[in-house]
Amino acid sequence: MTFNCNSVWRVGGGRQLALGAAGHLMAIVNVTPDSFSDGGRHASAAAAVEHALTCVKQGAVILDIGGESTKPNADPVDAAEEQARVLPVIEALARQTDAVISVDTYRAETAKRALAAGAHIVNDVYGLQRDPDMARVVAEAGAGVVIMHTGRERHKLTDVIADQDVFLKTSIEMAERAGIGRDRIVLDPGFGFAKDVAENTELMARFHELQRFGLPLLAGTSRKRFIGAITEREAADQRDVGTAATTALLRVAGAVIFRVHEIPGNRDALRLADAVLAAQRKMRA
Repeated sequence: MTFNCNSVWRVGGGRQLALGAAGHLMAIVNVTPDSFSDGGRHASAAAAVEHALTCVKQGAVILDIGGESTKPNADPVDAAEEQARVLPVIEALARQTDAVISVDTYRAETAKRALAAGAHIVNDVYGLQRDPDMARVVAEAGAGVVIMHTGRERHKLTDVIADQDVFLKTSIEMAERAGIGRDRIVLDPGFGFAKDVAENTELMARFHELQRFGLPLLAGTSRKRFIGAITEREAADQRDVGTAATTALLRVAGAVIFRVHEIPGNRDALRLADAVLAAQRKMRA
């Protein structure tokens, strides 16, 4: 089974996003003091909203709002603090932009309140497997969902694609049992989440194999440490060129959505990759 490039992603609020001839950028908006790349830069609601609106002007179609850092060994926050960070931003953006809004959370209660505040998508870094109520919340709201693979807090298989299969199949089954339609699901292989440089590189090389799920794929490589290791760029904000390279490579390999910190460079990389794919389709016609 392969993903139908003429499909749509149905998300909350009766919205839908065409997934076909062009890839889409999802802007990362961290409302946190400690994110690995831009911690503290957009920690206030006003700064986060301003940054998000700038990303839309630059070409982002989706805004992904997160209130807890997912970097390794980050200090955890409770649900109340997470919600205090993200809900004012989501409410403001719902009033000020037509962009699709995503909430980056693994907590069902935060997801429920964020969707009520105007979010359309839940981006769950534990693939619905951390909070037993998450799938139900997404289904009842008619929201879209990003199901991400993670290697954290579990035993991983040696083969990177076999491990994707085991984890993501479990998550997809949970989604379907809860009543989440396949047209509301996007899969994210979770670059950087308990994966070393070799595993991330192999996952990129074999990314096309993930099309076996028949679902749209999201790539979240932005400024990750494996890019820094390969390009010898220690500082996270020096990894944007490397990130843009992965955007082009993974678009050709089948990704349709790209979760990134920096929009202009990734927009250009995506447009070039889309042009190549269009030329390939024309030659096959």
